[in-house]
Amino acid sequence: MVQIPTLEEEDARRPAREHDSLVREQTRLVNRMKSRLVMLGITDFNIKLVKAGQKLAGLRTPNGEPIPPNTLAELYRGLERLAVIRKQIKAIEQARLQRLKENPNHGTNPPVLMLAEVLGLGLGTADLLVHEVLTRNLRDDRAVGRYGGMTGSPDESGKTRREQGLAKAGNWRVRHTSLQLAWRWLQHQKDSALAQWYFQRTADGRGVTRKTMIVALARKILIALWRYVTTGELPAGVVLKPVAI
Repeated sequence: MVQIPTLEEEDARRPAREHDSLVREQTRLVNRMKSRLVMLGITDFNIKLVKAGQKLAGLRTPNGEPIPPNTLAELYRGLERLAVIRKQIKAIEQARLQRLKENPNHGTNPPVLMLAEVLGLGLGTADLLVHEVLTRNLRDDRAVGRYGGMTGSPDESGKTRREQGLAKAGNWRVRHTSLQLAWRWLQHQKDSALAQWYFQRTADGRGVTRKTMIVALARKILIALWRYVTTGELPAGVVLKPVAI
């Protein structure tokens, strides 16, 4: 049975969820503006530059023509929205830092700081995972994997059992964040037992193998972090870093 969160628990999730939504919105907006420029043949301009708006009017297509007026106006409006999104993201991040700095031992702040010490895992990821899954009353490893939507979906009929692939009925934020973390884990925690487990099973170099095993690695990392938060058991070979708040 799904545990209904209290009003305080639900409210505590809002900053991380809003931050995640804003980051996604920022990515979509940047990609849309890039596509407008690519359609004009302009591929070497960084639309994310702080002073991008000052340089747009001076850009030229490969034929030497300026950006058409309606497209230019659309790009300017996009940059205005991008500035607002960046401001809101920064406000959420500053509020989070202030909260952790003023009350490091209050509520969910201790597990957030614990996770943020893991190299390759930032405060934003730690905050989201703690509030979405790691402090929930889940009974075992399998429950953690199911909640993250990273377990198999078997089809059973009599004595026949057929695997239908990944069950995505869990928390999509946890699944998406865990998959992103898994790729970062391979860069920052390459000597850990979990990373070595992945490298051994993807030694054939096949893309389909890496794609399948990265989901398994993400599930293992999520479970390992759940154990770390609940029991203090640090995953084998994991490197820690100091957290600046």
